[in-house]
Amino acid sequence: MTPEETDKTRVSGEAVSDPEQLREEIEEDREQLGDTVEALADKADVKAQVQEKVAEGKEQLKGTADQIKQRPVPVGAAVAGVLAALILLRILRRR
Repeated sequence: MTPEETDKTRVSGEAVSDPEQLREEIEEDREQLGDTVEALADKADVKAQVQEKVAEGKEQLKGTADQIKQRPVPVGAAVAGVLAALILLRILRRR
């Protein structure tokens, strides 16, 4: 090997002789590594995932409650129908 070849640093499988190019590649690698670590930390944070699911459930429940408030008569009629059916079944079973 010539001295010129030994002075080159290998980055990404290619010889790099320009220090600025080497710094740029190191910075890119650091950013990628940081993103990877952040993604892994998010996956490992079970508490945050549970809190997110709870918040989604609350939003969904709030939307359902709003729908019920907008149409109370059909919901009330459905509840009354179910109660009437249960009462009728109980009366018929006693006979």
